[in-house]
Amino acid sequence: MKIGKVEEASMENKTTIQIAGMSCAACAARIEKKLGKMEGVESANVNLALERATVAYDDSKVQPEKLEEAIAGLGYAVVHEHPQSLRQAELQIEGMTCAACSARIEKKLNSLPGITTASVNLATEKATVSFQPEQIQVGAMISAIRELGYEAADIESGTATQTREQKAGEIERMRRTLLVAVLFSLPLVSGMVLSLFNIHSPVVAWLHHPYLQLALATPVQFVIGARFYRGSYYALRSGAANMDVLVAMGTTAAYLFSVYNIFAQPAASGSMPDLYFEASAIIITLVLLGKYLEAAAKSRTSEAIEKLAQLQARTARVLRSGREQDIPIEEVVVGDLVIVRPGEKVPVDGRIIEGSSSLDESMLTGESLPVDKESGDPVFGATINRFGVFRLEATRIGKDTALAQIIRMVEEAQGSKAPIQKIADRVAGVFVPVVLVIAAITFGAWYLSGAGIDKSLISSVAVLVIACPCALGLATPTAIMVGTGKGAEHGILIKGGEYLEMAHKIDTVVLDKTGTITRGQPQLTDVISLGSLEENQVLRLAAAAEKNSEHPLGQSIYTRGLELLTQVDEPVHFEALPGQGVRALLGGQEVYVGTLKLMQQQGIAIKGAERVMPGLEDQGKTAMLMAVDGRLEAILAVADTVKDSSPQAIADLQEMGIEVIMITGDNQRTAAAIARQVGIHTVLAEVLPENKAQEVGKLQAQGRIVAMVGDGINDAPALAVADVGMAMGTGTDVAIETADITLMRGDLRTVPASIRLSRQTMRKIKQNLFWAFFYNIIGIPFAALGMLNPIIAGAAMAFSSVSVVSNSLSLKRFDPSRRHHG
Repeated sequence: MKIGKVEEASMENKTTIQIAGMSCAACAARIEKKLGKMEGVESANVNLALERATVAYDDSKVQPEKLEEAIAGLGYAVVHEHPQSLRQAELQIEGMTCAACSARIEKKLNSLPGITTASVNLATEKATVSFQPEQIQVGAMISAIRELGYEAADIESGTATQTREQKAGEIERMRRTLLVAVLFSLPLVSGMVLSLFNIHSPVVAWLHHPYLQLALATPVQFVIGARFYRGSYYALRSGAANMDVLVAMGTTAAYLFSVYNIFAQPAASGSMPDLYFEASAIIITLVLLGKYLEAAAKSRTSEAIEKLAQLQARTARVLRSGREQDIPIEEVVVGDLVIVRPGEKVPVDGRIIEGSSSLDESMLTGESLPVDKESGDPVFGATINRFGVFRLEATRIGKDTALAQIIRMVEEAQGSKAPIQKIADRVAGVFVPVVLVIAAITFGAWYLSGAGIDKSLISSVAVLVIACPCALGLATPTAIMVGTGKGAEHGILIKGGEYLEMAHKIDTVVLDKTGTITRGQPQLTDVISLGSLEENQVLRLAAAAEKNSEHPLGQSIYTRGLELLTQVDEPVHFEALPGQGVRALLGGQEVYVGTLKLMQQQGIAIKGAERVMPGLEDQGKTAMLMAVDGRLEAILAVADTVKDSSPQAIADLQEMGIEVIMITGDNQRTAAAIARQVGIHTVLAEVLPENKAQEVGKLQAQGRIVAMVGDGINDAPALAVADVGMAMGTGTDVAIETADITLMRGDLRTVPASIRLSRQTMRKIKQNLFWAFFYNIIGIPFAALGMLNPIIAGAAMAFSSVSVVSNSLSLKRFDPSRRHHG
């Protein structure tokens, strides 16, 4: 990404895009970040006030339509001359068997007018579609998918059928079908195996009888194998091919050749015709076995979401008309007074208005220690009340609760695609036609070499059945599903596959100091008078000046003043000076509280302060100056204690080969003192809030992959600019909205944990892709050279996708919090 102002960029093309749906600066920063990373984009500037993006681009690399698609993909609407609201639909799809299926559905949906973007995930069996409702409706999308031979339903409307119970029922039906296939195939296998060991008996002769084999193979081929013919029909009708085509062609060829031999070579003189019924039946049985094991394994990849969903309380005890009554959770409304007793789950998000307790929030944050709560504190649905009784006022219910948002975020992440998947998608699109060509060449080459039709047919059938596009389609999404689910278990919420992938490349982590390294709850430690005012007079003026301040340092002065003075005056005028301090008018006096730089800018003499401040700053305290009517009156020192987990987290990151940089608005001396406490060697001090993003950009310009970790509103632009933005879940909503990864706990150790998780997930994805490509690259030539029996080829194909899903599932045993995994 190139950093710079739009007007300075040298450009040939410029476009302006009107955007709807932005609610804050974080939205604008997020869109700007996305556009800026696109190939061919020279510069991008998003203006929140005008709701407009101005983009300079190279039209040989990117077109305005792609820019609009990128914006729409983030969930915002692109407004044209006739404003249209962009909607998103999620469809459940049944009947996909391999990556070629998902690629075909995706291609079809993207070709429909009114659809901005469509993404189909084979592992989750879902399609996510952004569309213009004025041009197309969900029903038309479902019809288009059904025309391809698949079933589809709208998840939001409640018509989707893939509930957990129904999915389990489908797996059970597959198991029963598989058992029937095994029963019919077993005699065919037994006859073949006994013959291999030269065992001859009337039973073996009976097992080899042509008409018995025909009777056993036919139901397997045309009844149990009907799914492959049905899938082939719809695939070929739409001008494409998938795994069903390969299996149907291969097994039909073996079956029909055997039927031909029964009648063309009648067993007249005791000679047995060449039959391959066992090959066709066993291949179908093995493919079904593979699909059954794959479905069973895939059902386990979404266990994390199911566990989260099961956390929700079923009922709530509310106070209505002066009476307590238990009602279903769905009937709770905002404003209801809810009573929570010890051992019960908090039913909805709310604020305690009476009582206190300790709550177990581990299900949301991964933090095992109970959190003390008292009147005025927020509480979240699904957390467990350990001790006291309290009443809460419901503030968020249903889809708006923290738990529902976490589930939605994890679902969206599991349905997203990582960039590394693009290569597999491209290969899957042409895979089956290429295999069909190879099979035809194999047959022709063997036949022309004089090997005979038997050898030619068997070799080409082996090519057809060993080729497996399934493993390619499952390699990435299954690992992402398990990885994001595992992250949620540890309080790490990853917004999408692209961020999970990018996190493993991080080589530099920039940590905001306040609230990230430190607790973010500074306390006033020193009040030093430098003039004629007494300490309590200094505190009275400083507390009043900071009364309306939102900065943690200012709030600490106001809080201490309120504690000692019981009452703090209201300023006549208040002005926040970002990165410098505050200015206030109090009873005719002009008061400045802030940095040394602020005093110098106001022309206030600082004699006397220069001797005292270094000693305070060397202790890690932030020293602020107070001036009244142009004269320096006092120094106020505030200290923010380091979180217990910060030194360990920073040591972990450094051990992983990652450079850690602290960024802060504090002066160099105070920043250096905090950095020494936690083991950081590089500090960016005296950085104004609006310049944090610029500092991140400078690091990126050096070729670094930068993660920014922060928690405040002023961190949002830097979080958006960074390659990966990480927000502490204890921070502001704006920071969390802007970030790519949300760390639900205020524990900095989740930063190295998230990077470990990313590295391990990417390791699994690369292993999966290697296996999927290696298997096909090696297997297909072996089959073409006649070195593989079709039955062995079918078995290998059946278990290739199972091995990929199983490898992804091994992530469930991974603990990202353990250091030795780094």
